Amino acid sequence: MPSFSHHIFVCCNQREPGHSRGCCDPEGAEALRSKFKAAVKSKGLTPLVRANHAGCLDQCELGPCVVIYPQEIWYGGVQLSDVDRILEETVVHGRVVEDLLLDPDQLNQKSKS
Repeated sequence: MPSFSHHIFVCCNQREPGHSRGCCDPEGAEALRSKFKAAVKSKGLTPLVRANHAGCLDQCELGPCVVIYPQEIWYGGVQLSDVDRILEETVVHGRVVEDLLLDPDQLNQKSKS
């Protein structure tokens, strides 16, 4: 089997309500990951594109976060309504969704908790 063209990691980390850093999946339902998985399948992008549950990506203040490899594209503030757009723009057409893109300078700058 060929390697993945895109491997999408969706942060599903949970923390207690009110935590200073927040979390990417406060309801614990993995709804964002589930929508990515279903959309990848419905768009016929399997088996070259895969969406997976990820533990903490350590970008909590910027979440919900998604990272796509091997392109190393980090998206933050991702909502269910962004899933189809990310797949269409980034996966299908190779374009970055600028309004969701995390600047490299933003990464790994967690607040003190």
